[in-house]
Amino acid sequence: MTAIGPHTLRNNVLLAPMAGVTDAPFRALAWRFGVGYVASEMLAAGQQLWDSEKSRQRRITVAGIEPRCVQIAGGDPQMVADAARRHWQDGADIVDINFGCPAKKVCRKAAGSQLMKDESLIAAIVGATVSAVPIPVTVKMRTGWSPERRNGTSVARIVQEQGAAALTVHGRTRACRFEGEAEYDTVAEIKSNLRIPVFANGDIDSREKAYWVMQHTDVDGVMIGRAALGAPWLPGLIAHPDRCEPTLSEKWSIVYGHVVALHEFYGFQGVRIARKHLQWYMARMYPGAAGRALARAFNGLEVADQQLRFLAGAGEGRAA
Repeated sequence: MTAIGPHTLRNNVLLAPMAGVTDAPFRALAWRFGVGYVASEMLAAGQQLWDSEKSRQRRITVAGIEPRCVQIAGGDPQMVADAARRHWQDGADIVDINFGCPAKKVCRKAAGSQLMKDESLIAAIVGATVSAVPIPVTVKMRTGWSPERRNGTSVARIVQEQGAAALTVHGRTRACRFEGEAEYDTVAEIKSNLRIPVFANGDIDSREKAYWVMQHTDVDGVMIGRAALGAPWLPGLIAHPDRCEPTLSEKWSIVYGHVVALHEFYGFQGVRIARKHLQWYMARMYPGAAGRALARAFNGLEVADQQLRFLAGAGEGRAA
């Protein structure tokens, strides 16, 4: 079994932390369907944001999910270390540092994948964080700064030397963002140079792809990201080859329960947040015009009861 520090994972398929997606309701669903490990949405390291409503929501845990992992992002070693200490004191079992996010608002703050070009700063951040907490510190990163500068192996060695307990590598560089296809040769090279567990991420959207990536790279497991949008059952299916994909009727029940959970978790804001999830579900359940039409109709609903009545009626009429 794969372990991160003292924590043995229930399997080696991980759910990627995705800001605005993998909130507590989504993590609960993915866990219910059998994923082996989840992390919080990315949290900014700055102390001034600790008590913001967004940060409080992102720190909320789901009963029964262990270990509890919190992902943080920041470009100042002391700030990241202090944030890790606060999360540990708040009950975190693992702290993950994000060196992989390509979002402009993150990179403008010299955080996320922006740091892939500054290996000395990465070393300082990881080293300070490992020294600050008695729990495992992990890292999520990319294969390099650009296709011309794939320095992922160098960064990975630094991360290990500074005491990180595990590493996840997205098979694109910072410059690539999410364009083109992920490549795994660099991931394989990184794995061959490290002693700590390494997980592969990027474009893994099926059992077949997951198994091929693990065989090609010899990694310890895979992390599923965008492929889980509208399919929170997918990581569990990859982890459990004996399980079948939910039927259409079961998927409608999942959607309904997810929207109920969003309403309960966010209150009035749950109505707005449910719209993007419904769009992802419909795109997978009804590819093409039918799915888009259902999503448009749902987007016009303004209150929770309307959304639930719509889902009950649509599901009953289409689940056969």
